[in-house]
Amino acid sequence: MSRTWTRDELAARIDHTLLDPAATNHEILLACEIARRNHCATVCLNSNRIAMASEALQGSDVGIAAVVGFPFGASHVDAKAHEAALAIADGATEIDMVIDIGRLKDGQLGPVRADIASVVAAADFHAVKVILECSRLTEDEKRTGCALAVEAGAAFIKTSTGYLGHGATLHDVVLIREAVGPTLGIKASGGILYYEDAVAMLDAGATRLGMSHTQQVLDSIQA
Repeated sequence: MSRTWTRDELAARIDHTLLDPAATNHEILLACEIARRNHCATVCLNSNRIAMASEALQGSDVGIAAVVGFPFGASHVDAKAHEAALAIADGATEIDMVIDIGRLKDGQLGPVRADIASVVAAADFHAVKVILECSRLTEDEKRTGCALAVEAGAAFIKTSTGYLGHGATLHDVVLIREAVGPTLGIKASGGILYYEDAVAMLDAGATRLGMSHTQQVLDSIQA
């Protein structure tokens, strides 16, 4: 039976997300303000906006997640690691990296593991979320991606970028939870538009939610 989440409890599980490459300074600052006033877990932004967010959120309880190798995961391994290191230097507290989707599908497990491990090392003990892009993977590929991420030291598995195919599904959250066990973080991201969507993802095993409709969802909760 689904539990009832209060506004504050749900907000604490949300990465309020703005990854539109055309987002203006005003829109980035507004996203930071939404995350701040609702006490979200983080605001999730492209890496070129992290320094601005760090300044805007100074003194708040909101973390800052930077996406790396986004949205396709096809960047050079050294470029991903360098982007992660720069984001941490600019004030990021978490890194959301896209897995090397093509090499995973080719079965090149060593390079995929090394790609993740390089970002984990560059993140310097900050949490790394590994984005699988579930819409482009088979069930076995998803499980393999989970295993490689765990081996490489990831703190979370994330379902999707929201840019390739469908976003988070309950099926994928359940599959990931079964693959990684009870303790690793799972971030459901993409297509979470309503309170009921958010609760369903948490009930299925997600521990974090990537959402751009944060204010709409939180405002729908009865006090």
